[in-house]
Amino acid sequence: MSNKDERPNRVPTSDDVALLAGVSRSAVSRTFTAGASVAPATREKVISAAKTLGYRVNFLARGLSQQRTNLVALIVSDMDNSLRARTVDFLARGLATLGFRPLLLPTEPGEDVSYLIDMMLNYNVTGTIVTSDTPPAEIAQECAAYGVPLVLINKPEVGTHVSNVSIDTATAGRLAAEELATIGCKRIGIVSQRRASHTIGQRKAAFIATIRALGVEIAGDFQGTVQNYGGGAEAAEAFAESGIALDGIYCVNDFMALGFLDHFRRLSDLRIPEDIKLIACDDIAEAAWRSYDITSVRQDPKSVADAAIAALSRRLEEPEAAQPHVIIPVTLIRRGTTGASDPT
Repeated sequence: MSNKDERPNRVPTSDDVALLAGVSRSAVSRTFTAGASVAPATREKVISAAKTLGYRVNFLARGLSQQRTNLVALIVSDMDNSLRARTVDFLARGLATLGFRPLLLPTEPGEDVSYLIDMMLNYNVTGTIVTSDTPPAEIAQECAAYGVPLVLINKPEVGTHVSNVSIDTATAGRLAAEELATIGCKRIGIVSQRRASHTIGQRKAAFIATIRALGVEIAGDFQGTVQNYGGGAEAAEAFAESGIALDGIYCVNDFMALGFLDHFRRLSDLRIPEDIKLIACDDIAEAAWRSYDITSVRQDPKSVADAAIAALSRRLEEPEAAQPHVIIPVTLIRRGTTGASDPT
């Protein structure tokens, strides 16, 4: 056996990719650098050559040498909520398209965020996007101290150095209230949660202000621990035990509405929508299922993700520039729980 046969396979380098693609080494580097300018035809040649050779970029090593990794930390929680999961999916795909590498950092409300900060700094992240209910103030302070661009999704503003993207919570609450009033509801119950949530708190406040301005009575607030399926089930039990007469229910999000509907049907002889109309918010995929058919105020997770990525890109280009708080519009989708459906 020859010495050539005994040698282990050599790991391909950027020089090998450049030679096979017929381009310069700098063109290879730009192809695998987030935000760098490279002609589409050149990018295609480089990617094809890289696949042929099995070439992989060591982004962490590159980042350590260049003081930039192209890693973007995604701080997330409540991934059992399909809306949150879809938002994170759109974020990850959108970031990857631009050459960034998403780094998923799951957390839960109330957890110590120091380990998240340590991970972000240890990985030398290029930027951070927060979608969870984690209080952002401490994260924002550390990101500012180390010059890490930060984008908050559906969170309160914490300073001009941070970019914000939010759904139009005021309109979400107003649309739900106006719809229940328009279809004749006079005594409304609210299904909400005890755990604090900035977004849900705002839309609930807008709903209450609008419904009262329309002269409709709020007869009860039935709460679960958190804004998920289990919280909705708790709220259904609280309603069943209360004996309060209602003709309309506002659920602060669809996830709670799923749990509420399933347990309401088991605990009560009342019917939706014949006896009680129900409306919720978010328009998650399950809301359109025939077994639920929930009228809901829709927010578009792709629009939210796209706006967050665009805000991060602007922050990278102009770190000190002031940026507007981007507001994503919402729309009302009528379905069976209010006795009507939008034409399709």
